[in-house]
Amino acid sequence: VGQQRAGGRFSNETLERVSWQEANAERLPFDDDTFDLYTIAFGLRNVTDTDAALRDAYRVLKPGGRFMCLEFSKVGKEPLQSMYDAYSFNVIPAIGQIVAGDRSSYQYLVESIRTFPKQEDLKAKMQAAGFKHSSYTNYTGGVVAVHSGFKL
Repeated sequence: VGQQRAGGRFSNETLERVSWQEANAERLPFDDDTFDLYTIAFGLRNVTDTDAALRDAYRVLKPGGRFMCLEFSKVGKEPLQSMYDAYSFNVIPAIGQIVAGDRSSYQYLVESIRTFPKQEDLKAKMQAAGFKHSSYTNYTGGVVAVHSGFKL
């Protein structure tokens, strides 16, 4: 999907420099110390073993490389938490049914967000994988967060 979308947004010259890969985030087909930057957006939540994916992200980064993860997260304060829960469990699956004819996939989305580690827990997992200067920034009250860490 990403490759198709990129075709309409970037020049052929730019796209010729991109190598598209589909791989398991827990066992990446790249050598150690290969990349300066590893980004993942709304994907870490869907791997089977988050810890293994974080360890492999660390492995493929060069020393000094940075890991960044954009993911749905935990809203921590009321009344936003209650409003977000009501929206998530009632509105999102209904929209999925209306727009895509698929309520269950959107119900899964909501449930997978709730079972994903909280911000501090994901930060701790990153540190356990070896990342230094690990941190996160919440956006929209914690609906999403960007986690960052370095391989030093």
